[in-house]
Amino acid sequence: MSAESLHASATSLLETWRPVADQDRSLREAMLAFLGSAPRGCLREHAPGHITASAVVFSHDAREVLLTLHPKVGRWIQLGGHCEEGDETVADAALREATEESGIPGLRIEPGLYGAQAHPITCSLGVPTRHLDLLFRITAPAGAVPVRSAESTDLRWWPVDALPEDAEVLLY
Repeated sequence: MSAESLHASATSLLETWRPVADQDRSLREAMLAFLGSAPRGCLREHAPGHITASAVVFSHDAREVLLTLHPKVGRWIQLGGHCEEGDETVADAALREATEESGIPGLRIEPGLYGAQAHPITCSLGVPTRHLDLLFRITAPAGAVPVRSAESTDLRWWPVDALPEDAEVLLY
């Protein structure tokens, strides 16, 4: 992993992302400003906050989305996590996280940024921080059966029009 390549990929994704909503445009500008002042801002070690990679995993026909019941946050959320050694880009990190957390081989990531979110959290550093989450749209192959990992309390497909009430996932 190169902090520089992750930083460059995050910057490029945000620069080319054209959000429609005002709040997304503001978030985009805030994330670009953050990256402009934090050359190591894609790494977990950057305690004030860091870029994270998320995967909104859709079924092959886009009728369902795969969500995990996250043990720390206690809600249904998309898959994802921190950039790690070996991830050249934030997209690489999102695909790796989706594969690890879903147990599904053959996932396909769509080019470009699907969305972005910011979350205050106390992560593995043990101190309050902020996750600046870059989201990617990923498609599972037909017949994909998820396998829950140790990082999840539960993992399942949900119809996109019938998500659990406490779900926290962006669907465009």
